[in-house]
Amino acid sequence: MRIIRKDAFYDLIDRYDPDSREHAVGEVGYYLLCNDSPYSGQESHREALRSVFGLLEAENAEDRDRAREVFGDELAERIVPPVYDTARAQASPLTAGEFLDCPNIIRTDYYGNVRYDADWKPDDENFGTTVPYWYALMEPVHGRRNRPEDFRIVNEALFPKGTDGLELYEWTTDWSDYFDDGHEWYGSCCWTVYDRSMDRYAVMLVSATD
Repeated sequence: MRIIRKDAFYDLIDRYDPDSREHAVGEVGYYLLCNDSPYSGQESHREALRSVFGLLEAENAEDRDRAREVFGDELAERIVPPVYDTARAQASPLTAGEFLDCPNIIRTDYYGNVRYDADWKPDDENFGTTVPYWYALMEPVHGRRNRPEDFRIVNEALFPKGTDGLELYEWTTDWSDYFDDGHEWYGSCCWTVYDRSMDRYAVMLVSATD
Protein backbone atom coordinates (compact mmCIF):
# COMPACT_ATOMS: atom_id res chain seq x y z
CA MET A 1 0.00 0.00 0.00
CA ARG A 2 1.47 3.35 -1.03
CA ILE A 3 0.60 6.84 0.18
CA ILE A 4 -0.35 9.20 -2.65
CA ARG A 5 1.70 12.34 -2.07
CA LYS A 6 0.29 14.61 -4.78
CA ASP A 7 -3.27 14.77 -6.05
CA ALA A 8 -5.75 17.36 -7.35
CA PHE A 9 -7.91 16.60 -4.33
CA TYR A 10 -5.16 17.77 -1.98
CA ASP A 11 -4.73 20.94 -4.03
CA LEU A 12 -8.41 21.76 -3.54
CA ILE A 13 -8.76 21.03 0.18
CA ASP A 14 -5.47 22.69 1.13
CA ARG A 15 -7.18 25.99 0.38
CA TYR A 16 -9.38 25.41 3.43
CA ASP A 17 -6.40 25.33 5.81
CA PRO A 18 -3.25 26.42 3.98
CA ASP A 19 -1.20 26.57 7.20
CA SER A 20 -1.81 22.96 8.16
CA ARG A 21 0.82 20.32 7.45
CA GLU A 22 -1.82 17.68 6.92
CA HIS A 23 -4.50 17.69 4.25
CA ALA A 24 -7.63 18.54 6.23
CA VAL A 25 -11.03 20.20 6.08
CA GLY A 26 -12.67 21.04 9.39
CA GLU A 27 -11.53 18.32 11.78
CA VAL A 28 -11.15 15.66 9.06
CA GLY A 29 -7.65 14.64 7.98
CA TYR A 30 -7.49 12.92 4.58
CA TYR A 31 -4.96 10.38 3.29
CA LEU A 32 -5.12 8.90 -0.22
CA LEU A 33 -3.52 5.57 -1.02
CA CYS A 34 -3.11 3.09 -3.86
CA ASN A 35 -2.18 -0.58 -3.88
CA ASP A 36 -0.46 -2.80 -6.42
CA SER A 37 -2.19 -5.87 -4.97
CA PRO A 38 -5.78 -6.79 -5.84
CA TYR A 39 -8.54 -5.50 -3.60
CA SER A 40 -9.34 -7.96 -0.80
CA GLY A 41 -12.21 -6.38 1.06
CA GLN A 42 -11.90 -5.41 4.70
CA GLU A 43 -8.27 -6.54 4.95
CA SER A 44 -7.28 -4.05 2.25
CA HIS A 45 -8.95 -1.33 4.32
CA ARG A 46 -6.99 -2.49 7.39
CA GLU A 47 -3.78 -2.39 5.38
CA ALA A 48 -4.60 1.21 4.41
CA LEU A 49 -4.93 2.03 8.11
CA ARG A 50 -1.57 0.42 8.86
CA SER A 51 0.08 2.45 6.10
CA VAL A 52 -1.34 5.75 7.33
CA PHE A 53 -0.33 5.16 10.94
CA GLY A 54 3.09 4.08 9.79
CA LEU A 55 3.33 7.43 8.01
CA LEU A 56 2.23 9.30 11.15
CA GLU A 57 4.82 7.42 13.17
CA ALA A 58 7.59 8.28 10.69
CA GLU A 59 6.58 11.94 10.53
CA ASN A 60 6.56 12.14 14.31
CA ALA A 61 10.04 10.63 14.50
CA GLU A 62 11.28 13.22 12.00
CA ASP A 63 9.76 16.01 14.10
CA ARG A 64 11.50 14.63 17.19
CA ASP A 65 14.87 14.53 15.41
CA ARG A 66 14.48 18.12 14.22
CA ALA A 67 13.43 19.27 17.68
CA ARG A 68 16.48 17.56 19.19
CA GLU A 69 18.79 19.38 16.77
CA VAL A 70 17.24 22.80 17.47
CA PHE A 71 15.99 22.66 21.06
CA GLY A 72 17.75 19.71 22.66
CA ASP A 73 16.71 16.41 24.19
CA GLU A 74 14.26 17.73 26.79
CA LEU A 75 11.79 19.11 24.27
CA ALA A 76 12.42 16.35 21.77
CA GLU A 77 11.42 13.66 24.25
CA ARG A 78 7.98 15.27 24.59
CA ILE A 79 7.27 14.37 20.97
CA VAL A 80 6.01 10.81 21.18
CA PRO A 81 5.01 8.80 18.09
CA PRO A 82 1.46 7.43 18.18
CA VAL A 83 0.98 3.99 19.67
CA TYR A 84 -1.33 1.84 17.58
CA ASP A 85 -2.43 -1.73 16.94
CA THR A 86 -4.58 -1.90 13.81
CA ALA A 87 -5.23 -5.60 14.44
CA ARG A 88 -7.51 -4.53 17.29
CA ALA A 89 -9.56 -2.16 15.12
CA GLN A 90 -13.11 -3.35 14.49
CA ALA A 91 -14.97 -2.35 11.33
CA SER A 92 -18.64 -1.71 10.56
CA PRO A 93 -19.77 -1.31 6.95
CA LEU A 94 -21.45 1.91 5.83
CA THR A 95 -23.37 2.81 2.71
CA ALA A 96 -22.26 5.78 0.67
CA GLY A 97 -25.71 7.28 1.13
CA GLU A 98 -25.62 7.34 4.92
CA PHE A 99 -21.98 8.41 5.09
CA LEU A 100 -22.34 11.30 2.64
CA ASP A 101 -25.73 12.49 3.86
CA CYS A 102 -25.58 16.18 4.73
CA PRO A 103 -28.32 18.17 6.49
CA ASN A 104 -29.49 21.62 5.52
CA ILE A 105 -29.00 24.76 7.56
CA ILE A 106 -32.31 25.92 9.00
CA ARG A 107 -31.12 28.82 11.16
CA THR A 108 -28.02 30.81 12.08
CA ASP A 109 -28.33 32.82 15.27
CA TYR A 110 -26.88 36.21 16.20
CA TYR A 111 -23.65 34.63 17.44
CA GLY A 112 -23.13 32.55 14.30
CA ASN A 113 -24.28 29.24 15.81
CA VAL A 114 -25.83 27.06 13.14
CA ARG A 115 -28.87 24.80 13.47
CA TYR A 116 -29.38 21.91 11.05
CA ASP A 117 -32.35 19.77 10.10
CA ALA A 118 -30.52 16.69 11.40
CA ASP A 119 -31.57 14.05 13.91
CA TRP A 120 -28.02 13.95 15.33
CA LYS A 121 -27.04 16.86 17.56
CA PRO A 122 -23.97 17.36 19.77
CA ASP A 123 -24.71 17.04 23.47
CA ASP A 124 -23.06 15.95 26.71
CA GLU A 125 -24.01 12.32 26.11
CA ASN A 126 -22.23 11.92 22.78
CA PHE A 127 -19.11 14.00 23.45
CA GLY A 128 -16.02 11.88 22.94
CA THR A 129 -17.75 9.39 20.66
CA THR A 130 -18.03 9.23 16.87
CA VAL A 131 -19.49 12.30 15.19
CA PRO A 132 -21.07 12.28 11.72
CA TYR A 133 -18.77 12.99 8.81
CA TRP A 134 -20.73 16.11 7.87
CA TYR A 135 -20.36 17.52 11.38
CA ALA A 136 -16.61 16.87 11.54
CA LEU A 137 -16.15 18.69 8.24
CA MET A 138 -18.50 21.62 8.84
CA GLU A 139 -18.20 22.27 12.59
CA PRO A 140 -14.53 22.29 13.66
CA VAL A 141 -13.49 23.12 17.21
CA HIS A 142 -11.70 26.29 16.10
CA GLY A 143 -11.38 28.18 12.86
CA ARG A 144 -13.55 28.34 9.79
CA ARG A 145 -16.95 26.71 9.75
CA ASN A 146 -17.93 25.17 6.45
CA ARG A 147 -21.30 24.96 4.81
CA PRO A 148 -23.22 22.21 3.01
CA GLU A 149 -21.89 23.48 -0.33
CA ASP A 150 -18.34 22.97 0.98
CA PHE A 151 -19.24 19.42 1.98
CA ARG A 152 -20.48 18.81 -1.57
CA ILE A 153 -17.41 20.38 -3.20
CA VAL A 154 -14.97 18.39 -1.08
CA ASN A 155 -16.67 15.06 -1.70
CA GLU A 156 -17.14 15.62 -5.41
CA ALA A 157 -13.38 16.19 -5.57
CA LEU A 158 -12.68 13.14 -3.40
CA PHE A 159 -14.95 10.89 -5.49
CA PRO A 160 -14.83 12.50 -8.95
CA LYS A 161 -16.31 9.46 -10.70
CA GLY A 162 -19.33 9.23 -8.43
CA THR A 163 -20.21 7.11 -5.43
CA ASP A 164 -21.58 3.89 -6.99
CA GLY A 165 -18.22 2.13 -6.64
CA LEU A 166 -17.53 2.99 -3.01
CA GLU A 167 -17.03 0.49 -0.21
CA LEU A 168 -16.86 2.11 3.23
CA TYR A 169 -16.05 1.08 6.78
CA GLU A 170 -16.26 2.91 10.08
CA TRP A 171 -13.63 1.72 12.58
CA THR A 172 -13.48 1.71 16.34
CA THR A 173 -10.98 4.14 17.85
CA ASP A 174 -9.75 2.30 20.96
CA TRP A 175 -6.63 0.88 19.28
CA SER A 176 -4.45 4.01 19.14
CA ASP A 177 -3.64 6.90 21.45
CA TYR A 178 -3.93 9.11 18.36
CA PHE A 179 -7.64 9.28 19.17
CA ASP A 180 -7.24 10.20 22.85
CA ASP A 181 -7.81 13.92 22.27
CA GLY A 182 -11.13 13.24 20.60
CA HIS A 183 -12.18 10.84 23.33
CA GLU A 184 -11.83 13.72 25.79
CA TRP A 185 -14.38 15.94 24.12
CA TYR A 186 -15.12 16.64 20.44
CA GLY A 187 -15.10 13.09 19.15
CA SER A 188 -12.90 10.49 17.47
CA CYS A 189 -13.58 8.96 14.08
CA CYS A 190 -11.87 6.64 11.66
CA TRP A 191 -13.25 5.83 8.22
CA THR A 192 -11.80 4.03 5.21
CA VAL A 193 -13.20 4.18 1.69
CA TYR A 194 -12.26 2.12 -1.34
CA ASP A 195 -13.24 3.66 -4.68
CA ARG A 196 -13.45 0.88 -7.28
CA SER A 197 -13.79 3.35 -10.13
CA MET A 198 -10.35 4.79 -9.33
CA ASP A 199 -8.77 1.81 -7.53
CA ARG A 200 -7.98 4.23 -4.74
CA TYR A 201 -8.34 4.29 -0.97
CA ALA A 202 -9.12 7.18 1.35
CA VAL A 203 -8.45 7.10 5.08
CA MET A 204 -10.20 9.82 7.06
CA LEU A 205 -9.31 10.56 10.68
CA VAL A 206 -10.85 12.82 13.31
CA SER A 207 -9.52 13.45 16.82
CA ALA A 208 -9.95 16.86 18.42
CA THR A 209 -10.47 18.45 21.79
CA ASP A 210 -10.84 22.00 23.03
